[in-house]
Amino acid sequence: MTIATRYISWMDKFAVSTSTICAVHCICLPLLLGVFPAIGTTLLGEEVFHERLLWAVIPLSLAALSLGCAKHKDRSVLMLGLLGVAVLIFTASAGHAGLGEFGERTMTLVGAFTIAVAHLRNFKLCRASECGH
Repeated sequence: MTIATRYISWMDKFAVSTSTICAVHCICLPLLLGVFPAIGTTLLGEEVFHERLLWAVIPLSLAALSLGCAKHKDRSVLMLGLLGVAVLIFTASAGHAGLGEFGERTMTLVGAFTIAVAHLRNFKLCRASECGH
């Protein structure tokens, strides 16, 4: 495995982890707020948490997917990742006011899942391109 592949691999894994954190936060926060209302006063209960995750996901996704695409030449991975990022940006922009609480949650999960699938495929393709067969 070359250094570039390891770097792409690390970025893919981190981006998948960030998308997973976003999805888990989106699903679990309403349940946790019902049991532990004080969580709403922490960073986890604030909108800035979503913004920070988004600011982490966008550059990581763009870097890892574009580097991976340059390596394995599968542009569908990049397009899938861009679609996921676009869904997250749209969802963050529209928010509760534009989509409602359920719509915002659903769209966030769709965007996070789409990005995670793109990164997993990118990771597999980058690893396969190192194969000597």
